[in-house]
Amino acid sequence: MKENPYREDMEEFRELLKQYENLRVGKKHSFLDEESFEKIIDYYDELENFSKALEACDLAIEQYPYSSSLLIKKSDMLLASQQYKKALEVLEKAELLGRNDINLYILKTDAYLALDQQEKAVALLEEALLSFEGEERIDLLFELADVYDDHEEFDKVFDCLKMIIEDEPNNEEALYKICFWTDFTGRSEESIRLHSKVIDEYPYNELAWFNLGAAYQGLKLYEKSIDAYQYAITIDEKFDYAYRNIGDAYIRLRKYREAIEALNKVLELSKPEDVIYEAIGHCYDRLKNFAQARFHYRKASHLNQGDSKLLYKIACTYYNEGLWESAAKQLENAMKIHRRQPEYCLLMGECKMNMELFKDAIQYFSDVVSLKPKNKSGWEALIRCLYKGGFYEEAIDQVHAALRVTEGKPLFIFYQSIILFALGKSKEALIYLDRAMDKSPKLLKKFVELNPAILQNQQVVDILAKYKRNKTI
Repeated sequence: MKENPYREDMEEFRELLKQYENLRVGKKHSFLDEESFEKIIDYYDELENFSKALEACDLAIEQYPYSSSLLIKKSDMLLASQQYKKALEVLEKAELLGRNDINLYILKTDAYLALDQQEKAVALLEEALLSFEGEERIDLLFELADVYDDHEEFDKVFDCLKMIIEDEPNNEEALYKICFWTDFTGRSEESIRLHSKVIDEYPYNELAWFNLGAAYQGLKLYEKSIDAYQYAITIDEKFDYAYRNIGDAYIRLRKYREAIEALNKVLELSKPEDVIYEAIGHCYDRLKNFAQARFHYRKASHLNQGDSKLLYKIACTYYNEGLWESAAKQLENAMKIHRRQPEYCLLMGECKMNMELFKDAIQYFSDVVSLKPKNKSGWEALIRCLYKGGFYEEAIDQVHAALRVTEGKPLFIFYQSIILFALGKSKEALIYLDRAMDKSPKLLKKFVELNPAILQNQQVVDILAKYKRNKTI
């Protein structure tokens, strides 16, 4: 049997209910004390039978008209049945009998919030804070924090939690909550000062160490954040969120092996999550261990089968290994979930081009251009593909289109030149090469990549030499 204030002795409580029913129907010699009425009200409240609970409240108040606690009970039942204005009226009566019950202020706050009167709720709680101390003051500060949250005064939420921690440094609820609000409000420096004071007083408070680490992380001081997290896990070796954040910090520092070690610890300590497997995959990707990256991306994909991005990342690992067909297969699966994603189409086009399936590649690159017409990468890939496939006339048309849309990006002037060379229009090609070199000589590599043999053309060499001399001078 569950522990319950009304059911410690069922026989006794049944007798109490019987006495209450006798009183309710008006039988003589029936009497209940105030505590018994409260038990009856709580019983109906637990059953969510608010009409019967209210009926019991009214009977109780008839018997004990000067009981502020019964009036507060009634207001609670009125709030539960969404009778907010009536609840306030009852609370006003209770307030006349005594103002030292914290529930009076909390229920009044709930009523004001339900009536969309946040300003009144704030004023009430701020006034109440002057009258209470200890745990009751802490409860009021939590209540006020919730009101500020509802009213979107987020810095004041942080202020309330800060006051709680200053009063009660080991308050777990406040320590958990302030970590989020530190990040949300960007008040990391203040959080560092606050938690450093807590640690000075309570050096074995793992939550304070964790919050200190999170605050350093918010300022991008990753080495310091890792040090703080290490203290947290020294105190609590099963603190999985500390390992998670250590992993993130190491990734930011590009220390991928250390990040993998920390993230694997997260998997040992908590339920497997797709984001952790994905993060480990990312680390292996950066280390160019594509097989392990793929393995972890697949683990993540099994846990989140609707995320096409994971399939795209698997495709990228295959592409980086030159396994075009395997990459294309993963992209096909990704496109079944999200058909027209520019980056998927772009990579698929690259796969098809490497497989020398130029017409298929052209279609995918054309999709990229139509989806993101102002993005240079789509035009660049389309023109490269047309050139490699020998479709020079179409390539020159697309160069003209790219120049219009991208407002004359120098890369496409280089491409115009190389295509004109392919079409046998050398004089015109040299003019455009000269113009491109004048605008952005660093893009010459892209020009040469399309046809390395062009450097055997003496007129091309002369133009390049001219710009090299000018740069030297």
